[in-house]
Order: sequence, then structure tokens, then C-alpha cells
Amino acid sequence: MRTIKLDVLAFGAHADDVEIGMGGTIAKFAARGKKIGICDLTKAELSSNGTVEIRQEEAKLAANIIGAEVRETLDLPDRGLFFKEEYIRKIAGVIRKYQPELIFAPYFLDRHPDHGNCAQLVDEAIFSAGIKKFQTDEDFMPYKVRNSFYYMINGFHEPDFVVDISLFMEQKIASLQAYKSQFTKTTETFDTPLVNGYVEMIEARERLFGNQAGVKYAEGFKRKKPLILNDDLFGDAE
Repeated sequence: MRTIKLDVLAFGAHADDVEIGMGGTIAKFAARGKKIGICDLTKAELSSNGTVEIRQEEAKLAANIIGAEVRETLDLPDRGLFFKEEYIRKIAGVIRKYQPELIFAPYFLDRHPDHGNCAQLVDEAIFSAGIKKFQTDEDFMPYKVRNSFYYMINGFHEPDFVVDISLFMEQKIASLQAYKSQFTKTTETFDTPLVNGYVEMIEARERLFGNQAGVKYAEGFKRKKPLILNDDLFGDAE
């Protein structure tokens, strides 16, 4: 089957996870001409606010705002992202389909169990996607990802590295504001942390990470292996 080559593929458990964690980085990559894809593992059908249909429309708008060219939803069960070979197979199929240079997933430590489970499933799928005899639902060739990283959703963990998003913070905020059902409080809204200053909290976190790095705003990331700086120690590490 035909593959669609992407530079970056970002996975989230639900629509809005990727924008919360790395919307500014995606906008920055897109501005540099990189091809970006987002894959939401679930339709977030158990969300306290909004409907599946509303969230799908919001996700499409948010992806356009930050410049993601592809957005897929796998329709795995919300609050059911458990360790199953079937789920790993589906995610590995997406990886083989898009052959990304880099993959991003939520960091393991998060108050929402789906986020950590998403990270575990993606890690397993990355490994399995490169195994020749591993079977996916669609007949794509095996593919080995060059590198993978973790973005933060609800956490304030010490990052292993940050990306300067000072010029792209407005796009990130706009992509979050596209999710009106999730972040806007109305008289009919069910009370959740997301409608109580959550976007402002995310902005404050990115300001803190930026301040630590000597820039206005930055997004923080974790990784398993150390970063390698080859020749230019004094150059732009981004």
C-alpha cells in the first residue's frame, strides 16, 4: 500500500492532547516546511463536555491553525487504552503508513491514565513497526523511526530539552481556543479542571520553561536517550 511520508507524527489519547503539549512546536515545524501529522487514539467519547462530532470539528480546526497536514482518529476506546496487541497493531500500522522521522507521545507521568497508557502503546508500536514479520491490519512495509520524544500535558516535569516557541505561542493558544467545548465555561458546562483557567495555566507553564531557557515561551520535552550534539556545540540545537 502507498505510504505518505511525514517529518513528524504526534500521538495523543484524545483530541487536544497534542495541542496542549506541543502545539507551538508543531506550528514552528510547519513554518519551517515540515510535514506534520496528528493521530488521536480515541474519539474522546467519554468527555464530560462536548460530543464526538463537536470534538472532531474542533480538532480539524485546531490542526489547521498550527499547520498539521494530517489528522487521524483510531477509534480505540476512551478510558480503555489498555495493553492489547490489537491496539499496538493499529498504531504500528499508522507509523508504517506515514513513515515519520520523529514521533511524539504524551509523557508517562500524568494525572489522566489514558495519557500514560498512550505513551506505552506508542512505544510498543514504534518497536513493532520495525519488525519485518510483525503484521499490521494494512499491508505496509516495516519501518524504523529515527527518534521519539514525550510532551507534557498536565505535568510540570523537569524537561530534558525545550523548544523556543516565543513566535508561535499565539498559534498554540488559538489552537486550544478552537476547543470551545473543552476550555470555555458556560452555564451548561460540567465543571472540570479544563474550564477553570486551564489554558492560562498552560501559558504560564510555557512561560516558566521559556524563562528557564532565556526566551519568552518554550515547550518542554522528555526523552529516554541522551541528545547527541555532533559538530557545532555553539550552534542552534533545535
